[in-house]
Amino acid sequence: MAFLGLRKWSTPVAKPLWPFMVAGTLTMYLVAKAQDSGVKSAEWRNDPRNPYAAELAKSSLH
Repeated sequence: MAFLGLRKWSTPVAKPLWPFMVAGTLTMYLVAKAQDSGVKSAEWRNDPRNPYAAELAKSSLH
């Protein structure tokens, strides 16, 4: 018998959702890598809209 919706044993949450957690982590990693390579590309390196333009110009001098 359930008391206010609580059961004797807890409902598993992480075990059935592990594929979605792994896929989400992998997707976030790949999107971050694509964004980083896009920001550092030659086409956008000297664009004034690039928030990392000053940092890239400083690193390219060394």
